[in-house]
Amino acid sequence: MVLFDFILNLTGLLLWVSWRTLGFDPLLKASPATLTGTLRRAEPTSWKRWHVLATLAALLVVRAWLYWKIGPTVNWMPSLRLGAIAILFRSDFFERMMLFSVLGFLLTLAVFYSCLLLLSLVNSREVELDPLQRLMRLHLGRLEGWPWGAKLLLPLAVIVLLWLLLYPVLAWFQLVPQTVSATHRLAEGFVIGLGSYLLWRFVVVGLLALCLLTTYVYLGNHWFWKFVAATGRNMLLPLQRLPLQLGKLDLRPMVAIGAVVAGSYFAERGLLALYEHLPL
Repeated sequence: MVLFDFILNLTGLLLWVSWRTLGFDPLLKASPATLTGTLRRAEPTSWKRWHVLATLAALLVVRAWLYWKIGPTVNWMPSLRLGAIAILFRSDFFERMMLFSVLGFLLTLAVFYSCLLLLSLVNSREVELDPLQRLMRLHLGRLEGWPWGAKLLLPLAVIVLLWLLLYPVLAWFQLVPQTVSATHRLAEGFVIGLGSYLLWRFVVVGLLALCLLTTYVYLGNHWFWKFVAATGRNMLLPLQRLPLQLGKLDLRPMVAIGAVVAGSYFAERGLLALYEHLPL
């Protein structure tokens, strides 16, 4: 069920991305003076943007109904893990499964935009835009032009605000204690917001690992590998002046990966300890 839920969240995310990019189809808006401008679809598409949103809404409702029907049979109690905080949902109540379905998708969407924000911070000085960077800037919109400090603090501010807004709803469904003080709720939002930055470790480690691979293995001249090389180079800038190169062997990616893994481990333990000592 957990894998099934993960796949449906990814499906919902793909629908959201399609809704955001459907109006920017290069084959629909290409200039005739270019090679792609001479290309035309074999038949006009009848798929509109509102169709995508309607499909996404239907997906969230249908999967909530499926969880309500199947969950109690297999003794499944879904949960949302928000860093140090875990929220459990009883699957024998349809309204709770509906809330879980919506919040699960919103959490997936938040992770997606958080990763885009990280890439925007890392590649803010890149002038040459590959297709992935153009897509990233399309989704971020005006946020792309924000100062780096504002981008860095944005996840924390948004998550604290969303937690304060969602807490009364979660309390009404009896998913969280109703007797917690406003100070405790604010502190919980702060801990969740800090924990959201730990998601960046997977992106950083993954890209640095690919960067390390492309350093010693030629994988072609595709734009994706150029993006990986540029992003890895920008991530390793803080280590540029350290003597971490032995001949042709560059140790910076491995040192950076080790530092990120170790730092995130201790940061996660620190957040758990901080959550246990929050003021009531």
